[in-house]
Amino acid sequence: MVFLTRLNKKPVVINAEVIKLIEKTPDTLITLVNGDHLMVQESVDEVVSKVIDYQRQIHGFQVV
Repeated sequence: MVFLTRLNKKPVVINAEVIKLIEKTPDTLITLVNGDHLMVQESVDEVVSKVIDYQRQIHGFQVV
């Protein structure tokens, strides 16, 4: 799960496994595999970093 912030400053938690696409429009727009869209305050780079951290945590990858 990835903790993000909606544009209205409310926190939201999304399942990183269902992210299909992340775009800068200029806000960050996340498209989920079911077609839903979510705009968040975090930058594209921040979202990608959080997803990578989540994947490492779940799959046991460690940075040496």
